[in-house]
Amino acid sequence: MPKVPLPPFECSYTGPLLAGVDEVGRGPLIGAVVTAAVILDPERPIAGLADSKKLTEKRRNALYEEIRERAKAWSIGRCEAYEIDQLNIYQATMLAMERAVSGLKILPEYVLVDGNRCPKWHWPSEPVIKGDSRVEAISAASIIAKVTRDREMEELEVRFPGFGLAQHKGYPTPVHLDALRRLGATSQHRRSFRPVREVIDQVGFFPESPLPETDGDLQYRTDLFDEFD
Repeated sequence: MPKVPLPPFECSYTGPLLAGVDEVGRGPLIGAVVTAAVILDPERPIAGLADSKKLTEKRRNALYEEIRERAKAWSIGRCEAYEIDQLNIYQATMLAMERAVSGLKILPEYVLVDGNRCPKWHWPSEPVIKGDSRVEAISAASIIAKVTRDREMEELEVRFPGFGLAQHKGYPTPVHLDALRRLGATSQHRRSFRPVREVIDQVGFFPESPLPETDGDLQYRTDLFDEFD
């Protein structure tokens, strides 16, 4: 049965300082979860904004540069693998979103977040289901976040050859899982994720991978999170 497309999103806020927020990297076994916040400039429109997953890599890269040049403000937020292990992926994503919005050079008056939940922050906000295809500011954030993380995976492929990270971007594909079983986990893998935890128990660590330096006393604003494990 074909999916019925969602109707156009209508936002109650109509002012000029609307931020869109999106994330990429909740599902991979390695690396940070990366979020972006973008405030578009109505006087400098950007044609072709869409869900980053539906764009070609070439088009995403072109729009990435255009957004950085034309937006009123944009910012990246992230939580590293060791933070994900400490917090869990849901809460790490909420924290990364808060970091992205806090990093904007112009603070927003209203925030739209892709998905069905917002962090518990002080900005007026609301979630938008499938927002990356319904709200241009969220589409822009999805592009910034995906291009940023994809490029990080390409850099990690150079650091950790043999894992195929430049191709599968850290997702648990058969190629990635096979490499884990053969080579062991790297310092950038998420140890709390079951496939990685099992490999550490059975195989150990990638020999050229130093253990990450972590701060066991990191403090997080827990008021950003709902009560989810």
